[in-house]
Amino acid sequence: MKEVTGNPLFPVFLQLNELHVLLVGGGKVGLEKLTALLENSPKATVTVVAREISNDVRAYVADYPGVRLLERAFEDPDLNDVDLVVVASNNPQLNTHIRTECRKRHLLINVADKPDLCDFYLGSIVKKGNLKLGISTNGKSPTIAKRIKELLNDALPEEIDETLTYMSQLRDLLKGDFNDKVKALNAHTASLLSKEKI
Repeated sequence: MKEVTGNPLFPVFLQLNELHVLLVGGGKVGLEKLTALLENSPKATVTVVAREISNDVRAYVADYPGVRLLERAFEDPDLNDVDLVVVASNNPQLNTHIRTECRKRHLLINVADKPDLCDFYLGSIVKKGNLKLGISTNGKSPTIAKRIKELLNDALPEEIDETLTYMSQLRDLLKGDFNDKVKALNAHTASLLSKEKI
């Protein structure tokens, strides 16, 4: 087996609008996680369960009909019929319990600030229209990830979305086999990106 060096995480983009997310926690960290989820997938179905749900969380979700708030303690049946779990609790026993229950159900889980309990991390995201880049430092430095996000946000032109639309239309018009299409798209991409100086 080939030895893996550096960051072993596998990057993936989820169609969150097709999944049901359970968020345990309704405080400041819960709001951060909820914001990350909904800014990327505004039509996501999210159930928030917490003993106390802050007014900030309530205000934030007012414009998101796919979010349901349950102000009560977490119960194991909350894991039924969900696809993904995010925990923003400061209760170590609860965090470990939910992790154990998720394992039994083969559910992926993210526990805020507890990498050893996580199956996945919520990385920094750069978003320009249809272009979305995920940044991960494998938990080594969220500050560096944030700085790289700012750098890329500034470097990528707003017109990049128009370029993506053009390339999609061009791909649909191209004739020939797969290799011919790849060569043509590569040639167009090289000239477009050099013009935009990315």
